[in-house]
Amino acid sequence: MHSKDCVKVAVRVRPFNKRERDAGSRCIVSMVLSSIAIQDPRDCQNSRSFFFDYAYWSHSGFARDSSGLYVPEEPGGRYADQDSVFQDLGEGILENALQGYNATLLAYGQTGSGKSYSMLGYGPNKGLVPKLCDRLFQAVRESQETRQCQVFFSMLEIYNEQVVDLLSRGSRTPGGLRVREEQQRGFYVEGLRIVPCESAPQVEQLMEQGTRTRTTAATHMNANSSRSHMLIILQLQQIFSKESITKQSNINLVDLAGSERQRSSGSEADRLKEGTAINLSLTTLGNVISSLADVAVGKKVVHIPYRDSVLTKLLQSALGGNSRTVMIATLSPADICYEESLSTLRYAERAKRIQNRAVVNESPTERLVKELKAENDRLLHRLNRLGQEGHRTSNETKELRQLLTHNELQIRAIQTLWEQHVQEALKDWEQQYANITQERRMMQMHPYILNINEDAQLSGVVKLFIQEGEWDIGMCDSSPRSISVKGLGIQERHAVFRNEQRRMTLTPLEGSKVNVNGLSVSHTAELQHLDRLILGSNCTYLFISYPSERGGGDDWSRYDYDYFQSELAAAQGIHLGETSVGPNQTDPSLLAVFYDYIKLMPMMAEANQMSQELNKGVEMKLEIKNLALSDPKGHDLEKETVVRVTARAKQQVWVWSKAKFVNRKFLMEEVYRQHQLERSGGNVLTDAVLPRDKDPFWDPVEPLLLGTAHLWLQSLAFRIPLEEQLEVLGSEGTEEAILQAQLLPCNVSGLALGEDNILIDPSELLGRRLDFQLVLDQCFGLRWIREDHNRGVQIGFRLLDCSQPLYTPAVWHNVNPLLDHRVHFASLHTSQHLLDYLQGSAVVLELWGLQEGCTDLKSSLEEVRMTAEGVFIIEEAGPADTAVADASELSCSVRALQQDLEEMKNITSSLRTENHSLREQLSAARTGGEGVRSRSVRPSCDAEFARSLKVFYHSMTSVRCQLQRLRRRRPSEDSNLLELRLFVDEQSHLLKDFSEQLEQCVSALKQDVAAIVRRKRERSGTSS
Repeated sequence: MHSKDCVKVAVRVRPFNKRERDAGSRCIVSMVLSSIAIQDPRDCQNSRSFFFDYAYWSHSGFARDSSGLYVPEEPGGRYADQDSVFQDLGEGILENALQGYNATLLAYGQTGSGKSYSMLGYGPNKGLVPKLCDRLFQAVRESQETRQCQVFFSMLEIYNEQVVDLLSRGSRTPGGLRVREEQQRGFYVEGLRIVPCESAPQVEQLMEQGTRTRTTAATHMNANSSRSHMLIILQLQQIFSKESITKQSNINLVDLAGSERQRSSGSEADRLKEGTAINLSLTTLGNVISSLADVAVGKKVVHIPYRDSVLTKLLQSALGGNSRTVMIATLSPADICYEESLSTLRYAERAKRIQNRAVVNESPTERLVKELKAENDRLLHRLNRLGQEGHRTSNETKELRQLLTHNELQIRAIQTLWEQHVQEALKDWEQQYANITQERRMMQMHPYILNINEDAQLSGVVKLFIQEGEWDIGMCDSSPRSISVKGLGIQERHAVFRNEQRRMTLTPLEGSKVNVNGLSVSHTAELQHLDRLILGSNCTYLFISYPSERGGGDDWSRYDYDYFQSELAAAQGIHLGETSVGPNQTDPSLLAVFYDYIKLMPMMAEANQMSQELNKGVEMKLEIKNLALSDPKGHDLEKETVVRVTARAKQQVWVWSKAKFVNRKFLMEEVYRQHQLERSGGNVLTDAVLPRDKDPFWDPVEPLLLGTAHLWLQSLAFRIPLEEQLEVLGSEGTEEAILQAQLLPCNVSGLALGEDNILIDPSELLGRRLDFQLVLDQCFGLRWIREDHNRGVQIGFRLLDCSQPLYTPAVWHNVNPLLDHRVHFASLHTSQHLLDYLQGSAVVLELWGLQEGCTDLKSSLEEVRMTAEGVFIIEEAGPADTAVADASELSCSVRALQQDLEEMKNITSSLRTENHSLREQLSAARTGGEGVRSRSVRPSCDAEFARSLKVFYHSMTSVRCQLQRLRRRRPSEDSNLLELRLFVDEQSHLLKDFSEQLEQCVSALKQDVAAIVRRKRERSGTSS
């Protein structure tokens, strides 16, 4: 009988991790009963609410007891511990399985959101899977009198659309195991090892074995475990002898790959399709869930794409099929994870609409046993009847007895198959137990190195022991005194460990990459307990010394994968320091970029190693975009980690976003794996030849943004000309060039205005026309062209609300190119908005680098309004819109003439008044008999004051340049004490010069103002 029910969805909110605590993150998730609300950190008014079957608050309100268990701080507190989650979800899954239904548990969320903790747990805080196994075997023991139970265990991983059997005893199948389809079974993995289990410890042992295989495979194949799916399959067969029925259930426990979104600028679409197979399963799963959700609400869906990926094939019964399914979605409540958490909640909301049709499963094996027994009963009945009737013949009796014997053998074979499987599994289990016992004994005798993986569940799985003497470590494992390590950048003989007199040293061999505690080493280094080792591109290990040197309370778990990468980044000068946010806090925007940086570091190292081994001649380097750049108002731009890619042969350069690089990295892995397969097949290759348009190491060349300079527009508000030499700063603060630029106020025809046109109050421009020219004279010292003379540059800029930038013509092959580019701008009716813009903003001049083969940047004039004379209009005419553009210009011209006329009238009136005053003074002097010295008409105080301000403004421009130079001066990182003292002395002299120059400017302004005031008082006294 079919039972129709929806997928049950639970959401769990985890505590802040170290990264989020360091950032001072704010919790943006709230929970009431089964309702969850998430707030947009950029807009407090924007909040989204979701409702689910279960909601677990595990973010706060917990304490750790003496046994290491996390429990609520207070009885009845809101904290949801592992037991609470299991009681709601695990008990339901177990009950469904015991009733004969298939059951599935899916764990979904971004990497690091707590999926593995909820599924597997850590230490004494057991997760859903081990608790489910404990309860399953407890139920088996309690029901032995009424039924016979058989439990089978399988464990597999799906990575890059390839299925890996994590319990396989043989070598890995190239290309992975095949997924086949059968009418009765549906989709299944051909050749997957199925191990019978009789107790929970056996299951735990098999899980440890699978985890070890997964760790080793990830290292050897250069795979990223956060991009793989792990499936644990428990098959439960319940044989009810009394009722002569068998119930068979499959329990699928699925830890899905990390669902993090790739942040991108949105303008970048990779020419190569995204990630090919690496993201296919997760993408297809989303499409299946969306299609099934549409079906549930009555929409017509033509096709549900189960067959588009390996994962969805194997989960077909779990999603819309014969299974009772639960999804647990885990998320971080931190503001820096808002996008990922919101995406997870939307995904889970769609999943809860899916409707499944579960049925109780009856085993075909039990039906066969029943049919064989029934046939035997018929044969015995026939033999008895023949004997009673006296018609028995020897031939017929012989035939019947042969059939009986054959059927009995079949029944015995079916019933003994389970016992044989158990005996084989028991032998394996005993061998593994012996290995574990041996490993624990070695741990108490010798030092060893411990693997550290990005996935915390895979860390500490591999232990490589270093006994007395000299040991080679590398790819080669033929020598009896060698330690085999495989991975990118690992040589046949990579380094040498020496364990002599309880003293451990590590000596890198020629050409090998070895880092100890973040620092690259090329000579013998003595190892101390808990030293961090990175071999090759990214094989990370923690050194554990002799037991006598280990502290009793050593907790190596703090040395996680992020610790290794942060240490490596700090050694390269990338680290988190104190900022203006506070002494113990870090700017959250910088923190997000920092963790992106350390996450990409190992990927970049691996990509460079693949490029080297494939002879691609491509080198990649991480950069922080916009680290030293700002917007037109001087505010910091959003920072982003990017990858600078350089083809050394032709000096071609590309800049890839994080999303594009991650995509390309997976495509590079596919090329590298194919290369390795061909080489292992006997074809020794010197290069991986690919068509250029399919090569993930190559892109068509494009113009690159090299840096920006700010030309502040404040002088235009006073109609004062400005000439500047600007430093063009690169994304990380490096000087790319010096740019000579001018801002020239002008009249309608483009002639520069004189000193008499300087304004004291910018509001005088309101409603009037403002014309000015931006002049780009010359660039000096272009680093981009100094590195390669076959390059060129262009300058781009935009003003006010212009959506499209304007560009200068391209100049090539010149380190100090003459630009001589002049653009005339006009505001036909100056508004307060424009005045505010001029007084508080700058025009950002972008320096773009051109390469051979790329197209020049063209100014898009479609949305730009221009006059017939080629003047760019930055603000339309008047507050009231005019119907015709020509009429608007004419009206503005008339108004400007009227304003000029009014000014002339005012000047004439003031001259008449002054003349009249002079006549009266002359007359009074004559009549008083007292000679008065004739004076020439002096200019007005306002004009004198404007000229003084102009002089002060120009002098302050040089002062500001001096201040910028002081700010940029930094001592070299490898300076010795003497060089630092010289730097301090020189800096002191420069500061003194700066102080004197500033004092002179201010003093000169004070003197000019005092002189103007004195003259004004003298005039006032004379006229009175």
